[in-house]
Amino acid sequence: MSDTPKQVDPHWAEQVTPELMEAVKAKAQDGRVTCAVLRKLAEDSGMPYKVAGAAADASGVKVHNCDLGCF
Repeated sequence: MSDTPKQVDPHWAEQVTPELMEAVKAKAQDGRVTCAVLRKLAEDSGMPYKVAGAAADASGVKVHNCDLGCF
């Protein structure tokens, strides 16, 4: 693992709202959320996966069990 913080594309990060960050935190368990749960949140909210991933990053929530490489 790297100690370097993950770089988030500003285009996606600027679309993250406080409400979205709270929604991601609410879905997380022990500071982690599965890829499937985060994808579902993005789909239900009508946002690109990258925005949901940026919200997870901004919230300090780690995405795990990611099969598609979306995040």
